[in-house]
Amino acid sequence: MLTIGTTVLGVEDVTRSTAFWCDALGYVPREEGDDTWVVLVPHGGNGARLALMLSETPVQEHPRIHLDLYADDQNAEVARLLDLGASRVDWDLYPDDPDFIVLADPDGNRFCVVDVARS
Repeated sequence: MLTIGTTVLGVEDVTRSTAFWCDALGYVPREEGDDTWVVLVPHGGNGARLALMLSETPVQEHPRIHLDLYADDQNAEVARLLDLGASRVDWDLYPDDPDFIVLADPDGNRFCVVDVARS
């Protein structure tokens, strides 16, 4: 049997990305990382892990894999993430009535904030 253990995100600056994702998700480093790698875990201990790995490859404009972050209050969460250093993405693939907003982390990695109230 297999299970997904950790999602790994390639980043240009591990320290900056650690600060952003810890603030965004309420996560903490599992152990001391370094300039090339860190694993983040939920502050309470339960939940999905996110690893940040130094990468020199460019960010994909339309990534094949991305994170969907579920929000009870999408507008408030988008505003909070923008204050933390995320940026809006001029996404050309939105459907007519999207329940998600595409943002990018400080390294340009795309992720979606999904309005779970609409589900």
